Amino acid sequence: MCGRYALARGRDEIQLAFGFTESEAPVPGADAPRAWPPREELAPDYNVAPGKHAYAVLGRAPGEPDAGRPGPRHLATLRWGLVPSWAKDANVGYRMINARAETVMERPAFRAAFARRRCLLPADAYYEWQLLHSSGEAQPGTSPATDPQHRSRKAKTRKRPFAVRYADDAPLALAGIFERWRDPGLPEEDPAAWLWSFAVVTTQAAPELAHIHERMPVVVGERDWDVWLDPEATPDDLLPVLDATPVADFTVYEVGPEVNTVRNNGPHLLAPAATESEGGSGTLF
Repeated sequence: MCGRYALARGRDEIQLAFGFTESEAPVPGADAPRAWPPREELAPDYNVAPGKHAYAVLGRAPGEPDAGRPGPRHLATLRWGLVPSWAKDANVGYRMINARAETVMERPAFRAAFARRRCLLPADAYYEWQLLHSSGEAQPGTSPATDPQHRSRKAKTRKRPFAVRYADDAPLALAGIFERWRDPGLPEEDPAAWLWSFAVVTTQAAPELAHIHERMPVVVGERDWDVWLDPEATPDDLLPVLDATPVADFTVYEVGPEVNTVRNNGPHLLAPAATESEGGSGTLF
């Protein structure tokens, strides 16, 4: 599962890290809000949550020539919580923040986006929560999609947050899919009539992370960026990427409980927890 992450890097830093600069030539249809996602300047956010807008790295736009330059091409801003084009209400996005790698090709809400509209979501780190019983026993967090006892399990425990990031502080590239939704209540020419949104693709946690949570976001390694962003990539090309999260390059540590509340923000959220608890703070690997 992925329900929160941090990104303090600005546009220029992201473009440099992903090896591209925005083209001075306009993206085809960029003047029409329905043709291509918006480009906005976002403030640093150490507690990116569903419903917020976040940066997304995209490949070439539909109809844009390949020109022998695959991979990262454009930086857009999308809202977290995918709203399928056929949805009647944008609020459905709050239930579609994650897309399971095991079913993303089959689920009606996600399959079209997975086939043609994939993106990379830059992150300094993502947060995951372990469950801690009053006895001190730690248990991996679960997902409501896979655990029928998820709610009752959470009610009997407290959440212990961890940050997961690259050990060398490079930005993570979370695997994302995106969609465009038309608000039928607004005129077509109104920019607000078009909502661009995304979901994070998740998978079963790697053994190194399974003690924290049963799920993890798919992180796309740099060698796979071109494949993930290629609109012509086939399932045979993409499935290996879903299984190639570079966990060996991660560092993981406990952070303070302030991150549990969405309204809290600031660099202190990424600081290691001040007090050490059993199996908790400190780098885990």
